Amino acid sequence: MKKARTVFTAVGVAAVAFLAWALFPESPGDLSNLIPEPGAYEVTILRDTWGVPHIRGLTDVDAAYGLAWAHAEDDFETIQTTIAAARGKLGRVFGTDSAPIDYIHALLRIGRTVDTGWDSLAPETRELLEAYAAGINHYAATHRAEAFPGLYPVDGHDVVAGFVQKAPLFFGIDGVLSGLFSDERPDLTALAMPTAAYGSNALAVSPARTDDGSTMLAVNSHQPWTGPVAWYEAQVTSEEGWDMTGGLFPGMPVLAHGHNRDLGWTFTVNRPDLIDVYVLETNPDNPNQYLLDGVWTDLEVETAELEVRIFGRLRWTVKREVLWSDFGPVVRQDHGTYAIRYAGMGEVGMVEQLYRMNKASSFDEWKEALATQSGLPSFNIGYADRTGLIALLYHGLIPERSGGLDWRGYLPGTDSSLIWDGYVPLDGLPWVVGPEAGFIQNANSTPYTASLDGPSPDDFPSWMGVETHESNRSLRAFSLLSSDDSVSFDEFIEYKYDTGYSPESVPAEVQRRIVEAVEAVTPEQQGAVEVARNWRPDALPDNRGTALIIRTVAELLGDGADISPSNLVGGAFTDQQLQEAFERVVDDLMERHSRVDPQWGEVNRLVRGDLDIPIGGGPDTLHAVYGDWERGRFRGTAGDAYVLVVRWMPDGSFDSYSIHQFGSATQDAASIHYADQAPLFARRDMKPVWFDEPDIRAHLEREYRPGD
Repeated sequence: MKKARTVFTAVGVAAVAFLAWALFPESPGDLSNLIPEPGAYEVTILRDTWGVPHIRGLTDVDAAYGLAWAHAEDDFETIQTTIAAARGKLGRVFGTDSAPIDYIHALLRIGRTVDTGWDSLAPETRELLEAYAAGINHYAATHRAEAFPGLYPVDGHDVVAGFVQKAPLFFGIDGVLSGLFSDERPDLTALAMPTAAYGSNALAVSPARTDDGSTMLAVNSHQPWTGPVAWYEAQVTSEEGWDMTGGLFPGMPVLAHGHNRDLGWTFTVNRPDLIDVYVLETNPDNPNQYLLDGVWTDLEVETAELEVRIFGRLRWTVKREVLWSDFGPVVRQDHGTYAIRYAGMGEVGMVEQLYRMNKASSFDEWKEALATQSGLPSFNIGYADRTGLIALLYHGLIPERSGGLDWRGYLPGTDSSLIWDGYVPLDGLPWVVGPEAGFIQNANSTPYTASLDGPSPDDFPSWMGVETHESNRSLRAFSLLSSDDSVSFDEFIEYKYDTGYSPESVPAEVQRRIVEAVEAVTPEQQGAVEVARNWRPDALPDNRGTALIIRTVAELLGDGADISPSNLVGGAFTDQQLQEAFERVVDDLMERHSRVDPQWGEVNRLVRGDLDIPIGGGPDTLHAVYGDWERGRFRGTAGDAYVLVVRWMPDGSFDSYSIHQFGSATQDAASIHYADQAPLFARRDMKPVWFDEPDIRAHLEREYRPGD
């Protein structure tokens, strides 16, 4: 008996020891060797009074190193999360919920793509990438308590992998894959990406349409307000000619969009057909073979080892099959075996394209960076420069396909002639360069209405998948800009912050049908119908009808749904569905606000830490705010975020203004810059961009070098 007690005691002690080990925080290890030698990088960071970092490097490499440090100060956790995702190691850090992302990383061969393509990048690009990684390493070494274990050292390959991994997500590869992994064969048409629930705006006017002969550009790409694709503002300057201000995502060593002294650009998401799905005919005697051109061809079969955190530091390795064909990655399910081919597969050059765009001083140089077609997969691009040139570029790596097939449906995987390997050249895409009308606009809408003299859909084949739909934002932008032949800078900013709804919009249609079709029984319902009848179609904070209309739209189409006018084609909801949604909304408004017509600002809120303030804007307005309905309030989570407006005068001088929905300290709740820009954002106001060093120093908060 004594021996048994001894054994049980030993087992208990071992169990306690194991539990203590498993729960004790894991150390990132000794990172001191990642601290560079003093003077290895010549860079200074100037923080202005809004906390915005102005990076001053001797060389581009120095500046990239400083950019990494500055961004890590404000959002180190998200940068590390981005790097972990680029490594296929999210499950190791965050657990089982992140393991599917790691599986997609293995399925799409992200790591192998980067390793294969690394040497194709220019030496100066590779040096820039390594310097950025060195800045992250240095920050981790001096902030070990914040560093993820098992992640360091970071290198340039990890930075490139972040671009390679994110690129296909912007045009819906995740939706297609999740559909194929469902229990039944999905309808590919239903998997097609929507026209953009979270949209973006590109607006520009040339001297032909401004009151002072200036050229104006609004940089206004809508993103989630937090997370790996949330905007961060910075300015980067080096003595090698890199001199740009703009926005970037965590883990980016260059600016994604903004302006330099000569030109600027902005992105909106477009939806050309960039993903093809092929049905493979597999060998009944060998499921790892598929029929191609009459010959049984072997699939490449590998095993992905996915490390997953169970709890604490306890991890488990899960093994999953990954397959590859001549077409690309393969998904094997009970309802079929499918190969996927998508735009940009195998390309690593997006970071190099953006780097060259950052440093371009003319439209030709800027366009030359795009012409490499080496990574940037899609996006409409609004452009303007100091010469007065404006343009809307419907950009995309659109595969050159043969006619006669429905490329949006399932394709036969037995014919190698359907394996495309080239893209439509830039000059074969719908572009508007230097329009006589003097304006361009796009809001995740068709490029055919980018200006009064835009391209024609008759000039482009249907297999390209070029959109023909409009959003409310595009309808409003076109109406505002085309009707004003003498736009002032104040008016341009006012148009960017427009909160109106077009008569062709979904909210306007819902308003009409409430008035025409709803049977109002109770006094509250009757009052709500009158509110709808008298609704002023905008999303200004004082509007007393917008809560009723927008909440009804959300009830009908779902929170976060795309509400562009194309969603109403064929009828998106019945009168009965409208009646039921209307009744639920009226009941909720009465319960939460004791009236059916609370002011929109009472409902529409910007919440950041202890800050909780009313805002204007709403779904699919040019001043876009998207969010979640919580206890009768609409809490913003995405939409207008980092906004930049620049004006070049006829003499080539320029001024610009910007705003961030929160502030420069995107994750540091203890910083004064955690939410200091939010009140300006709520007022639809902007702050000046200090571009030149004397102006920056006149508004200087602090100056330091990385590691100080």
